[in-house]
Amino acid sequence: MRGLLQRVAEGSVSVDGEVVGRIEQGLCAFVGVANHDDERAADRLADKIWRLRIFPDELGNMNRSAAELGLPVLVVSQFTLYADTRRGRRPSFTAAAPPQKAAPLVDRLVRQLEAAGARVETGRFGASMQVRIVNDGPVTLIVES
Repeated sequence: MRGLLQRVAEGSVSVDGEVVGRIEQGLCAFVGVANHDDERAADRLADKIWRLRIFPDELGNMNRSAAELGLPVLVVSQFTLYADTRRGRRPSFTAAAPPQKAAPLVDRLVRQLEAAGARVETGRFGASMQVRIVNDGPVTLIVES
């Protein structure tokens, strides 16, 4: 699994004009699932998202995690994280898991975050979503399980 994490001052996800998920300061995690991923990958990525030290400490160093600070996580499924753009001008998405495999793994990642103590907001799997974020830093990282 792959996550594109952004430290945010705020974030929200809307579907058909309705806000379905919203957070203040915290993490926005765009999550993609590959064909070869399994439950262990979802568990590892959830732990990485929750415990990655990318928030500033009292000296301004990135030394605190969302877990330490009790910050929320906005999870947005995004199969395009597995786009292959090496050839031509049209991305290939053959490495991305099909929805029937990906949806349960994204759900598992959300449940694992919640079990660890995170307040999690989400988008809507498979929907056309509008994501609004205010990137804080900016801090943007790619993490993989």
